[in-house]
This record gives sequence, C-alpha cells and structure tokens, in this order.
Amino acid sequence: QVPLVESGGGSVQAGGSLRLSCDASAYSAGTYFMGWFRQAPGKQREGVASINTHVGYTYYADSVKGRFTISRDSAKNTLYLQMSSLKPDDTAMYYCAIQTYPHTGWWASAQFYNIWGQGTQVTVSS
Repeated sequence: QVPLVESGGGSVQAGGSLRLSCDASAYSAGTYFMGWFRQAPGKQREGVASINTHVGYTYYADSVKGRFTISRDSAKNTLYLQMSSLKPDDTAMYYCAIQTYPHTGWWASAQFYNIWGQGTQVTVSS
C-alpha cells in the first residue's frame, strides 16, 4: 500500500487560515470516502471532515462546522481541507485517510478508512 502524502501544515495565529492537501493519486482507480482526522497530544484521534466521492456529500465535526471546508480535485484525486478562523484548540497532527472499497460505517470512525497518510502538523497560537 502506498501511503497518502499530506502537506500544508504549519504555524499560524488564532484567526488565521491554512489549507491542507492530500495526494491520493495512487488510488485514483477507486476511492469512496476521503477524510481528515486530527490528533492532539494526549487525545484520541477524531474525525474532522469527510467527503463521499461518488455523490459529493460532505460531513463535518460540530467543532469545525462553518470554519473548515473539505473539497476534492477529482482529476488529481487530491483532497483539501480549507481551515479558517483557526483556534488554539485546532492544534493537532492532521491525517488524511481514504476508503478504497465500499462498506458501511460511520464517517468519523478511523476503521471506516483503510489507507492513511503520515500526518502534517498544525499549530495555532493565541
């Protein structure tokens, strides 16, 4: 399995913006759901946003609704996460994940995805 490659992380002040990217071109032949997760030190990994690539439905955690936008470039099979109005609580390692075979489950569950990236750090200072 080829891991996904995230980019775009960095340090920003509260209220700022960042855009994360995830290169999933190695899996262009079959991707069903693509999502973003994050994990802060001492906390569990949590689902941030996801997109059903076949119908375009998007899903967001309550904590990021209205501030984050997930999108996908289907030609490149690249996933994006536009993050705005960032808060210190958004500080975490952000991971991209995809589902390459269809199965039921909850979009925010890590078990729903079978391919992961190695993460990109986002740090928001107050």
